[in-house]
Amino acid sequence: MRALVARKLPRLLSLAGRMLGDSGEAEDVAQETFLRVWKHAPKWTPGAARFDTWLHRVALNLCYDRLRRRREIAYAEPPERADESPGPDRGLQASDTGRRVAQALQALPERQREAVVLCHYQELGNIEAAAVMGISVEAVESLLGRGRRALRAALADLKEGRDDS
Repeated sequence: MRALVARKLPRLLSLAGRMLGDSGEAEDVAQETFLRVWKHAPKWTPGAARFDTWLHRVALNLCYDRLRRRREIAYAEPPERADESPGPDRGLQASDTGRRVAQALQALPERQREAVVLCHYQELGNIEAAAVMGISVEAVESLLGRGRRALRAALADLKEGRDDS
């Protein structure tokens, strides 16, 4: 189990972090994923699905549970939010670009974000992503296309700034 965690933890943290936009929640999801895998390992049948597909599905289901809970919390007043603009010591363009990409990714509908994260950040092929998501390859390709177009539109000013240089 130690070897499994060492090999799979970075990818699960990356997946959950991009889906949830919160590193603390991503750590909780990764931990819960490994606990569930440990508990349900005897039920997994080799050949029915690849282990990585099963592992990603467990993590994604936990992410969706957390995202649903976020929507269900009703507040009398909006919570106070910390200023998310970069501070004076974070003026590097790379960190600003990374923040903008992360925000654009969080703004995507859940299924589009899931497809983009699985294919681009987790480096799964369309067939593997379709298996993880439980949809057809064509549906994955459609979600990817819509997600890429939305990201391109949201980040168009970054490309324009680069062309002027």
